[in-house]
Amino acid sequence: NTPPELYADIVKNGIYLAGGGAMLRGLDKRLHDKMNIQFHIAEDPLHAVAKGTGIALKNIEKFNFLIR
Repeated sequence: NTPPELYADIVKNGIYLAGGGAMLRGLDKRLHDKMNIQFHIAEDPLHAVAKGTGIALKNIEKFNFLIR
């Protein structure tokens, strides 16, 4: 049920994996083989979510539309 615009971006850019699960050896390849979409592992997967949240909070006015 992914909107077409979002799906096009996913196919073009792939999906980034973050968190501890991203460090499971071969997960990105296995997901790629299953879904035929490129998967990338975040540069620092264990801290990526916290860093991204920090950036969003520092720029809350830009990301206000994400808060319900």
